[in-house]
Amino acid sequence: MNRGRLHGRPQQQEGAPHRLLEGGWDGSVSKMANAVDSTAAPRFVRLRVEQLHAMLEAGILVDGEPLELLDGLLVYKDRSAVGEDSMTIGKRHNLAVKLLAALDRELEPDHHMQTQGPIAVPPHDEPEPDGAILRGKPRDYRDRLPSAADAAVVFEVADASLAHDRTGKLAIYARAGIPAYVIVNIPAGCLEVHRGPDAEGRYAVSTVLRAGETLELTLGARTLAVPVEALLP
Repeated sequence: MNRGRLHGRPQQQEGAPHRLLEGGWDGSVSKMANAVDSTAAPRFVRLRVEQLHAMLEAGILVDGEPLELLDGLLVYKDRSAVGEDSMTIGKRHNLAVKLLAALDRELEPDHHMQTQGPIAVPPHDEPEPDGAILRGKPRDYRDRLPSAADAAVVFEVADASLAHDRTGKLAIYARAGIPAYVIVNIPAGCLEVHRGPDAEGRYAVSTVLRAGETLELTLGARTLAVPVEALLP
């Protein structure tokens, strides 16, 4: 995670009764286990948010790599373009994050944009959306991480990660009650907008917006209209 923290490979102490496995994640611990070995799925130890922070403070996790805590698992963020090395950052992905950051000037004085920073969703999630419109000012979060209750909208920039962003990430944001989730779909050149979260991990309304249309963002008592093309790389 990106705050001078959680960007390292976990180091397992000798004799620890569990394994941390690298690889894909589809929103289900059991599905991931079956993908590893369908004949004898291992038992996973799901990390809690406070355990993650303790590991960072103890130096067990090292700063420098794009990891996030999803469903209790440490997962690498995939920012690559389709067909490229999953550990690279795609050029259009990088541009899309910059376009999200540029939206910050439209959000003052009551909201601001956080890019690629953590949002605490206890007990087992601390995702790092590519963008999050948070209530208040950056200094309001000097002594704590923003929570799902602080987020008006979250954004994920999706290229190679599109399937994951539509499933696992969507379920986490919906269960957390984040009012709106926007996927910047790079391959299709559109925005996928999800609203109306429920506790089952679904959004009630999903729409697709393309260049020439407008994304309307509810920010407290006001609505901000953003041209779709302003967010497409």
